[in-house]
Amino acid sequence: MTRVREVSSVIGAVFAAGLLLAADAAVAASFDCAKAKAPDEKAVCANRTLNDLDVTMGELFSLDKRLLPMGGRDALIGEQQAFLKSRKACGAKVGCLTDLYQKRVEALRNIIETRVMTQGPF
Repeated sequence: MTRVREVSSVIGAVFAAGLLLAADAAVAASFDCAKAKAPDEKAVCANRTLNDLDVTMGELFSLDKRLLPMGGRDALIGEQQAFLKSRKACGAKVGCLTDLYQKRVEALRNIIETRVMTQGPF
């Protein structure tokens, strides 16, 4: 149990550091806001809360992708593609986008808590 806490603390620290670096970057969202053309992308770039959720989602996705085994990565990528389709369907509706991002962030955190922390790769 102590080992799990230690690993959890390390992952938390790495995640927090990644968020700090992302927050300082010129491109705050997980995509380049200067190239945003679609209504959903423009809404994410224009809304600080959505932007922050996008950064969190991007960092969690990247972390999950690195920590999951091969088959899990393929499923994760498929889920991310489905998320992006759903995001596009929201258009510029902030409420729709916020709900979608919150659910995606929760799902990505759940992967770390239930699959990575309990099954490895440690």
